[in-house]
Order: sequence, then structure tokens, then C-alpha cells
Amino acid sequence: MNTLFIRLEGPLQSWGTRARWGDRDTALEPTKSGVVGLLACALGWGRQHDREIRDLGLALEFGVRVDRPGQVLRDYHTVVGGTLSAAGKVKINQNTGEPETVVSPRFYLADASFLAAVRGEASLIAQLAAALREPVWPLYLGRKSCPPSVHPFEGTGQFSTLLEALATWPRSPRAADGALRAVLEVAPGQGVRRMDQIDVLTLRRYMPRFSRDVQVDPPPAQ
Repeated sequence: MNTLFIRLEGPLQSWGTRARWGDRDTALEPTKSGVVGLLACALGWGRQHDREIRDLGLALEFGVRVDRPGQVLRDYHTVVGGTLSAAGKVKINQNTGEPETVVSPRFYLADASFLAAVRGEASLIAQLAAALREPVWPLYLGRKSCPPSVHPFEGTGQFSTLLEALATWPRSPRAADGALRAVLEVAPGQGVRRMDQIDVLTLRRYMPRFSRDVQVDPPPAQ
């Protein structure tokens, strides 16, 4: 089997792409960096595994199908003592003498369901499937406050392309009717540029990759 299917479904999920400082965004579908991070959690890889996590992402072709897009939710969130001055010290409120409280908007996808697919060498897919069935660490949907509501392992299969995989694997029982949007990884320069290929995770450094949107009409849930 050369393809692993991962069900990403829960009350909330968040897949940041441009999060900087206090603003924490979410993409409209899971990112490759987020799904590779989920697989690293399943394997029990931590900060000392930067190279392994980078190589894992480069070894996998990634696609995701939007079975249920969900709704974008904006959470009013505050952080105390989270702002540093130019001198590298925590900013103090001049009136209270306490660390400044920072407003940090957090965005989520509510009630969404996605089918991610990763394609690679059979031995690697078997290793990832085993880890996903019995993960070393708890799994989450982009952010640690977003646990899945169903088990992420959905199955494995043998497919010539990711398009074939996402077009033929049955849709979620909660999926919309008709054609569904899917986002497929493509060769450099052939699609939209995305900065979600992990380079050094501990430094939050990413490399570009390319993807394109397609429409697929998978069969009903079994």
C-alpha cells in the first residue's frame, strides 16, 4: 500500500499559515506542515527530531479533500505578559505596574471534516499507519486545544495518483452531496505557492511547495 488516509474531524480545528505575533489564523483546509506534525506526534518525535520531521515531509506527497468545510470562528483571546519590548523585556502597563495584556485573535474551523492523504514508499506508509493506529502522543487538529472527535486512521490503499485516491475513497457520512473540493500537491511552478513544507520545525522555518485545487466526486460513505 502506498497511500495513507487520515480523517481530520472535530468540533474545532486550526491550521495556521501566516500566524505572526498575536494573530493566529487558520487556512480553510489542513496544511501539509500540520499533518506532518500530527504524524510526528504519532511516531513520538519531538524537538530532537528536526531532521527526521523535515525528511518525512519531503518523502510524502500530500493531498486533502474537503468533505465538510465547516465555519470560520473567531475567538477573542488575551495573553498576559506576552509582549516584549525592543530591549527584550516584558512590557509593563504604566498605570497598573502589571505585565501588559495583549489581545490575540484566534481563528478556528468549526464542525469541519477533511480527508487527508499522504503517498509514499510502502514501508514508510506501513510505519505511519501503525503509528497512527496507536500513537505515542495525543493527536490534535492543528492546535493542542483541538482534539479529534473520530480516530484519524481511516485506512490505506494502492493508487497511481493522489487524485485517484481522493476521487475513489468514500466520502464521510457528514459530507456534502455532489462534487467536493480537493487540494493536491503538484510539481514546483505548476500551482499555487504555499509555505507549509517543514524545514526546521523548532525554528518555525518552512519551505515552499505548490498545490492546485480540483473537483472530485467520491462514492457515498460505506
